[in-house]
Amino acid sequence: MESELKSFWSNIFTFDWKFGLFLIFLICTPRFVLVLHANETANYGYIGMIMIISAILPFVFLSKYGRKKIGIKIPTNNRWLIIGFTIGIVFSVSLYFLGEILYGNSYDNWYSYIGKSYTIPEGIDQQSKLALFGIMAITGITFSPIGEELFFRGIVHSSFAKSMGDRKASIIDSFAFAIVHISHFGLIFINQQWKFLLAPTLIWVLSMLLVSMFFYICRQRSGSILGAIVCHSAFNLGMIYCIFYPISGN
Repeated sequence: MESELKSFWSNIFTFDWKFGLFLIFLICTPRFVLVLHANETANYGYIGMIMIISAILPFVFLSKYGRKKIGIKIPTNNRWLIIGFTIGIVFSVSLYFLGEILYGNSYDNWYSYIGKSYTIPEGIDQQSKLALFGIMAITGITFSPIGEELFFRGIVHSSFAKSMGDRKASIIDSFAFAIVHISHFGLIFINQQWKFLLAPTLIWVLSMLLVSMFFYICRQRSGSILGAIVCHSAFNLGMIYCIFYPISGN
């Protein structure tokens, strides 16, 4: 029977829920701290490093068989790439409207708070704004979707699924994804003070939990991790557009 892990790692780990839990603590704990630090200092360079490390972990730990097992292969249903893209856009735009209805343009609104990290200059002309949007969009649809999906819906999900099946594994990887995003919104740094926003955080976490499950469905239905990456990329694209235009103004 082929092993998901490379032979070196097979002597140390078993590809099961314990390995998945180890990976969550290995990546999510420092990531949570680094994002909070970045929100305080406005230095987001280390976040990109975390995404890169998340993306390369399957290639460090997994054999060719293991990489195929987690979905690193050609999609078998390309229609779900289009469906996934649509789901991502619709979900992100719907989350924008929910935030606007409940909290307006205040920092209780998840997109308004996240948007401050983009440092969009006041009075920026439309051409410069479009260029900045393009840069942020390209970054947003590549780094985090690839890194997070190879990690959460890829190696983490499959390690838990090996022990307890796909359904329970999907709940666990989605829950881990949602909790780590409290560092992006929920525990916020405003006016040189930390605040925890209970109700907005609950909505945000539930939203991240739900969209994470959609990412997994797209992976499953497309037959490839690419389905999850496309859906995630579309979500980020919709979020960045909403931050740059409806929220920051035309």
